[in-house]
Amino acid sequence: MGMTAMKIEETEIEIAEPQLRSRPLAATIIMTGGIAALIFSIALSISFGAADIKLSVVWESVFHFNPNLNDHQIIRELRLPRVLGAVIVGASFSVAGAIMQGMTRNPLADSGLLGLNSGAVLALALCFAFFPGLPYMYLIMFSFIGAAGGAGLVFGVGSMTKGGLTPLRLVLAGAAVSALFGALSEGIALYFRIGQDLAFWYAGGVAGTKWEQLEIMLPWVGAAILAAIMLSRSITLLSLGEEIASGLGQKTKTVKFAGVIIVLILAGSAVSVVGAVGFVGLIVPHLTRYLVGVDYRYIIPCSAVLGSLLLLWADFTARMINPPYETPIGALIALIGVPFFLYLARKERRGL
Repeated sequence: MGMTAMKIEETEIEIAEPQLRSRPLAATIIMTGGIAALIFSIALSISFGAADIKLSVVWESVFHFNPNLNDHQIIRELRLPRVLGAVIVGASFSVAGAIMQGMTRNPLADSGLLGLNSGAVLALALCFAFFPGLPYMYLIMFSFIGAAGGAGLVFGVGSMTKGGLTPLRLVLAGAAVSALFGALSEGIALYFRIGQDLAFWYAGGVAGTKWEQLEIMLPWVGAAILAAIMLSRSITLLSLGEEIASGLGQKTKTVKFAGVIIVLILAGSAVSVVGAVGFVGLIVPHLTRYLVGVDYRYIIPCSAVLGSLLLLWADFTARMINPPYETPIGALIALIGVPFFLYLARKERRGL
């Protein structure tokens, strides 16, 4: 009975949206090849830096750690948490962007463009100003609250205009709210003299990521990505339109609520580690959708892998452009993200 219902549902989806196509073979290739590339990239990123370390030493430090060796200390305490942080943050931003684009049917949706990142940074600024020395666990919680406040304000402002919430109005509201929150964050930084503390979150980067942060962040992100994969079929239906999803028996309000919670967890966790890095959640889901089709059962896990690769290589490039100084990751990704955003915006305008 269950298999029959599933086949009927898939048939109805294809009838409702003829252009809906999925490429499971491409998704399998991306997952297997992407994971292999990710493992190689992690090893390479750990090996190269201000002090180049042989891959054999990297292997020994991971599986046969010797605290008396300087190279082992560098790998274990500095490079390994940094690289793993880049992997987790890249997956978080990418999956969050994919969910937002699927639920809102807005190709311009991204946590950075819709106020979530700036809201989380504002919350961190308030924490540094009024609660200095707050444990990292509480910083993550405040990041969630700030991301929720930013998203709520963006959707509220965008919905107030006549004609409802269109993709263009959503992006304009996001730009306005992000600018407001950015100005407030800078004002707080100047008044309370915490600009040095906030400089890292403005620029964006995984330098200084600690094991304590990863231990707290990983369960949240892991649970959120697993929940996103479980919700992927419902998000696919929502991407066809709310009326179609309701007609196929989906509880659209429940799905949207669950999706929003997942996005807040992913975006809030990522910003609390890497800062306000934008465009990752915009670029990666579009690239993934082009490669594997529009079935979110494939888009979400593939976006996680490709997003991890993107941020890992962005961090590696940031370290290698002008050693021993580092280029902010946010600036590097923006070099790709801004032209890509302008291309999507122009394409969206033509479709209106």
